[in-house]
Amino acid sequence: MTLPQFIDIEYCDTDSHSYPTAVAWSLADGRIKAVVLSPDDDWLPQLAEDPSVDLRWLYETGVPVLEVIREMEHDLADRTVYSDGLDPDEALVDTLYQTINQDTPFEVAPISELLSDESAADLEEERRRILYENQLDATQAENGVYALLLLARDKGLIDEE
Repeated sequence: MTLPQFIDIEYCDTDSHSYPTAVAWSLADGRIKAVVLSPDDDWLPQLAEDPSVDLRWLYETGVPVLEVIREMEHDLADRTVYSDGLDPDEALVDTLYQTINQDTPFEVAPISELLSDESAADLEEERRRILYENQLDATQAENGVYALLLLARDKGLIDEE
C-alpha cells in the first residue's frame, strides 16, 4: 500500500531570503527520513545575518545538499508530496534544487489539496491538536511530518495496522 507522502522543512528566515537548515519527508511505507543540511556557500552571507543559526553546528552535523537531493529524488520523484501549507516549503525545496541547477522532480502541495473537503484552517487546528496531544515540538521537521501522517490516518487515508 502506498501512503500519501509528506515533507516539512526547517529554515533560516532573514530579511532578504529564507534558506533550508533541515528537511524531513515520509516514504511511501510511512517511514520518515530527516536530515540537517550543511549550508551551501552561496547561502552564507544571508545566513550570517541571523544570530539564531549556528553555522558551526550545521557544518559539523549537516549533510551536503547534493546528497540530500539524491535521497529526495530516490524517495519522492514523480510524486506529489504534501506539506502543512504554512511554511514556504515549496520555495525552500526549489532553493535546494536551484543550488545544483536542477528542476524539482516532485510537486509540493498543501495538505488542504489532499483533504480538499476540509478547510485549511480546520486542518491546521487538527494538526496543532495532534502536535500538542503527542507532545511533539512543532519546530522539528520530523515532528511536522509525523503529525501530518497522524492527521492523514485520522482522516482515513492511512489504515491502522
